[in-house]
Amino acid sequence: MTPTPRFGVVTDGGLDVYPTLHGDVPVAPFAVNFGSTTYRMTEITREELYRQLQTNPTHPTSAQPTPQDWMTAMQAPGTPDVLAVTTSAALSGSHNSADQARQLLQDQGGPQVTLHDSGTLSAALAFQVHAAVTAAERGLSTEQAREWMRAVHAETELYFTIETLEYLRRGGRIGRVQAAVGGLLNLKPVVTVDKAAGTYTNAARARSYRGAIQALTEQVTRRFGEGTPLRVGLLFGNHPEDADTALAQLTARHPIVWSDRAGVNPVLSVHVGPRALGLAAAPGAWPWER
Repeated sequence: MTPTPRFGVVTDGGLDVYPTLHGDVPVAPFAVNFGSTTYRMTEITREELYRQLQTNPTHPTSAQPTPQDWMTAMQAPGTPDVLAVTTSAALSGSHNSADQARQLLQDQGGPQVTLHDSGTLSAALAFQVHAAVTAAERGLSTEQAREWMRAVHAETELYFTIETLEYLRRGGRIGRVQAAVGGLLNLKPVVTVDKAAGTYTNAARARSYRGAIQALTEQVTRRFGEGTPLRVGLLFGNHPEDADTALAQLTARHPIVWSDRAGVNPVLSVHVGPRALGLAAAPGAWPWER
């Protein structure tokens, strides 16, 4: 007999969903603004976004979910208790919006909401949401779910690289001079998320995009040690073959116990541009399977 979940799980639009992980949960969406035109991330496809990035003279900005977006997501499971897993508070105001929504629902006698700052985003956030839903499906407590999420966070590394610095420059994420120098030298960054701070930090650089993919997978091997079995969630922009390249490089050095791939969601694509590669990697089986 399947246990009755004691809580529902919700998250925000910083999530990238993998078909073979538990990720089908209510989402408080981010939005993309092209000047005065706003698209919620559920209203624009990746393909349309890439077309707009290349043809629209106005560079888009991304906007965090509103407290109302979060309230809608938090009420969707219909459970008395809800676990809300947010993108790193150091990278987005989504966590703050979620906290406002939690207080509003509490005042209205709505569900009791537990907030959990994932300290990360994207593929690594997907790993934590999978842990939370697994705990819920087993009839376990929100505290057990959070313990599993903390264990997943501690052992998971997220890396990404991009073909051009132009979109980071346009979005104000790096300075004009830094982007110009990077473009002149054709330098491609390999970026990771610092565990303690929950912010981006540079892990490596390469002279070409192909070299950056190689540098990225070498970072994974350096972190976990050659021969360590890995779980790998891959992300790609408009070139799915980039994910195949990275997986082939990792497979040559590690037994892969699970892998899946997904397209980078539209909101994250605003910052990285059409061609990007990312991955979350962690060693061996999930913490609760050991």
